[in-house]
Amino acid sequence: MYTDGDTTQNGPNLGQSTTGVRSMLDVLPIPSTTQPVTEPGKHEIANSLAEEPTLSHALATDDHEEKGLAQKDHDEEVLDLGWNEKKQEIAAPLVGSLQNEDLWLLVRRFNKQIYHVKEVPTAVPGNLDLNIADEDEFSPDKLRASIERLYMTVVVGLLAAVKHTVRLRSWRETRRTSCFCAAYFVAWVFDLIVPLLALTLITIIAYPRSREVLFPPAPLALVDSQTGGVQKPKAGVLGSTDSSTGAPQNFKGEAVEQEASSFFNGFTSIVVTSATGKTPDSAPTEKGSPDDSVPDPTGVAVAAAEAKVISAGGKAGAKHDKTKVPVETAMWTKMRPIMHGIADVSDTWERFANALSPTPPFPKQVYRLRLAGLVVPLFLVSLFVTSYMFMKGLTFGVGFGFFGDPIISRGLTWLDHTFPHWQKLLELRNTVLKGVPTNAQLTITLLRIGEANKAPLPPPPSISEPPPEKPTDVTDAELRATGAEPPLNATDEELHEAMQYDPNTAHETGGPDIDAAKESNHGKRGSKIAGFFKGATKGAVKTAIGTDHARAKAGSHHAKNRLGAVPRPDISNVTGPIDFKARYKGQKGHIYITTKSTIPAVAFSTDQTIEKIGSQEREDLHPLWTIAINDIAELKKVGGYGWKAKIVVGWSLGREVADGLEITDRTGNTTRVMALPMRDELFNRLVAIGGQKWEAW
Repeated sequence: MYTDGDTTQNGPNLGQSTTGVRSMLDVLPIPSTTQPVTEPGKHEIANSLAEEPTLSHALATDDHEEKGLAQKDHDEEVLDLGWNEKKQEIAAPLVGSLQNEDLWLLVRRFNKQIYHVKEVPTAVPGNLDLNIADEDEFSPDKLRASIERLYMTVVVGLLAAVKHTVRLRSWRETRRTSCFCAAYFVAWVFDLIVPLLALTLITIIAYPRSREVLFPPAPLALVDSQTGGVQKPKAGVLGSTDSSTGAPQNFKGEAVEQEASSFFNGFTSIVVTSATGKTPDSAPTEKGSPDDSVPDPTGVAVAAAEAKVISAGGKAGAKHDKTKVPVETAMWTKMRPIMHGIADVSDTWERFANALSPTPPFPKQVYRLRLAGLVVPLFLVSLFVTSYMFMKGLTFGVGFGFFGDPIISRGLTWLDHTFPHWQKLLELRNTVLKGVPTNAQLTITLLRIGEANKAPLPPPPSISEPPPEKPTDVTDAELRATGAEPPLNATDEELHEAMQYDPNTAHETGGPDIDAAKESNHGKRGSKIAGFFKGATKGAVKTAIGTDHARAKAGSHHAKNRLGAVPRPDISNVTGPIDFKARYKGQKGHIYITTKSTIPAVAFSTDQTIEKIGSQEREDLHPLWTIAINDIAELKKVGGYGWKAKIVVGWSLGREVADGLEITDRTGNTTRVMALPMRDELFNRLVAIGGQKWEAW
């Protein structure tokens, strides 16, 4: 049921087959609702997953044909599917038709991308929630996450397209290139180039198997971008098949994620500043706190740049350089729209990828049929439109766009007045890509499947050991040719030699000048100096941490938030799925989720017996506070330490800093729990368990 003030009405039926099309409206590229334009102020709030306020909620509660362990019936109140277990001890698959490695890849990247969500009471674009807010918050750490995501999606995808093109042009795979060449020039002779391209596009969209025939797979790192032949991967070994370097990995997708981090760190000074800049979970600086006693990492980069100017005989600083302040202000002001634009590009790329290759529980055919249906008219028109007619129409359109501003501006003004927010209905996510999820929307749907079946999906397992320097197992799914040709026209010996580990390859550059520029070794003296500063910093950090206890007893709010934020490595933590070790106003306790009561809720108790016997089916805990799941309106990841102290603590002590979570209910009351080692896991449970429609900030 939906609530709109004091009125109640039935929600839309969003159930949809995962194998076929429920109705023609699903295939047509028309918005699922016109409410953002016709009724922009209308509020619809759901109180549980079962009310199915969006397609994501509906798919999560649907009865799927292929079921994983999380979708099967059980007698437990909340089923533990292997939280805090090793990779090999977790049953597979957790979700039907999806490998555990693929699930963990999505969850890992979801944890890095989503910091802050707010409930949306109005209709959501494309009938899917967790879209990025138009006025989302900017921070350098979010900019970093956006650029890394751009690399993992767009850059790697474009690199794959480039290498496929090089393979075709190289004529190494003779039969395949001959077929492409013959088809192209036959179409050229009969003036059918556009129909050929349109028909090929329709085939690739509607018939997935054709993609592997036309463009047989090969590991990115194994293909030479110059010759289209075999090369030694840049990492010196083929340890992964989906990364550009071929670096080894413990879990699927880790190599690409590490590449994205290295990609970001090679950016210009403003991005370097962002790499160490203030994060969304930063806390305010308090005099005498660890933040107040450590240097500003961003200041080091600025000071180095100013020193270079002075050494060259110039004058540094805002006093002499009158452009410094206005240029820096303009650049940082533009960072938010740039960050938002990068996120939009990544969202659109992910939606197209998920439309062409849907992941359960999303439909298998409906999105491909919609995309192919849009190309069919182009194919039919191209059979009758001559090149002269095409150029005539194109040049008219260019002229009208250049000189027709009086007509265009008046038309847009009329539309804005008659149909406010009409642009939102024409967005790709509302039309062509209606119902197609981004990876974040796909992840939250999978998390909701676990919550709907009272079997929360376990977090991605971690391995402390580095990945082995040995080749990965390559199958036909990663390396294959069309027909009887050998892959990449290479012998088995050449492929084997390229895949084997070579420790020198990763260090090879383009010449001695690059070697000299890249060299970062400062010798033994530099190492001793760095060790000295690390030791001194470690002592200062430990002293500051020790004084927090006294400050907390004296009533310092910030000191209470920092207590327990640097847990000892040997301390065992309650790791869910129900109970999570945390602190509230400096008090040790556990935050726990109860679903057995009439109204599911999240609560905090200082009862230490939870660590031994848990919180399930207990009425003697006497929580300090309780918040109904349905009343949560906002979730935000926050930090006890400020951004500077967090960097220095991690560097000097070699420990992970446990941050916190801020929960705001629908009445505006905010509750903050800190020193929460399993913050991401608790955040994911709370964001998936209810009927809220979220927006990412």
